[in-house]
Amino acid sequence: MKKSAGSTSAALSTVLLSSLVLASCSTWDTSQEASISVDNCGDSVTLDAPPENVTLLRSAPVATLSELGVLDKVTTRAGQYPDEYYDDNTNMQLDAIPSLTDKTDASGHLQISREEVVATGTDLVLGDTDTINRQTLAQSDIPQLEEPALCGDIDAPVTWDNVWEEIELYGTVFGREDTAESAISDLQARLGGITGDHDKSVAAVFPTIGGGVTYAYGGGSMATPLIERTGATNVYADQDERVFEVTAEDLVDRNPDVILALYPSGDGEQYLDAVNDLPGIGTTTAGREQNILPMLLNFADPPTPLAVDGLETLDAYLEGLE
Repeated sequence: MKKSAGSTSAALSTVLLSSLVLASCSTWDTSQEASISVDNCGDSVTLDAPPENVTLLRSAPVATLSELGVLDKVTTRAGQYPDEYYDDNTNMQLDAIPSLTDKTDASGHLQISREEVVATGTDLVLGDTDTINRQTLAQSDIPQLEEPALCGDIDAPVTWDNVWEEIELYGTVFGREDTAESAISDLQARLGGITGDHDKSVAAVFPTIGGGVTYAYGGGSMATPLIERTGATNVYADQDERVFEVTAEDLVDRNPDVILALYPSGDGEQYLDAVNDLPGIGTTTAGREQNILPMLLNFADPPTPLAVDGLETLDAYLEGLE
């Protein structure tokens, strides 16, 4: 039977409408698949695509971003980035990134306003401060990520696996999963080169120049697996916290063979002097024999590729004491 023109037109309209609906669904599904979601600091953080306009608020992620080849995605930075952390190429890239401010307080905490960060038009913020965090940035629909160890997202004891997981996190965010796995393999090979035969006790502390509070790094910090990989023991490994206040008396009572004097930037000798100024420190083995090693903080904590550099430095130092 011959179809009428009206019925043919209606059928075509139905087919076209169905095609448009399917195409619309297909487009929506594709955009959903393109988004990136990661778990970070107790939240699920979603980005529409790998970020291209990143604002960096701390130095800890730089080594990983460099390993992944995505440091060029950082368009603004704030804080201090000691040259000693990085190779020449990474330092050249950092120097080319405009700095909002390098102002920090005595403890190394960044001093910057939320408004300054929002004004950059960033599509991802790495790091936080007292006033710049996931909650305050949500008002401007800006996603934020923090180093898992710095927001209490890692249960003690910290292990080297937390370094690999940090690399995998940024590998996922920037769409560089294969590069991340390659970087992890290279770092694991370096880790395997440490024999771990130094029978020493070590305290990792963060002294305050001019007196004041002294902080120690315990089982919740990367300092513990770093020290233990050399064969030594962290005298504060019995503490689950990452970092906490300690008295000079307690440090003296634990009598470490070696003290790691951790510091945020600047002249490490000042922090060595700050350790020596602690009451009674000269009665410890470390103080009496001056086995005090100044080390930039990120070489010992949080868990990042820099911890492998810190491990090699500590291992060579302990080797020199034998």
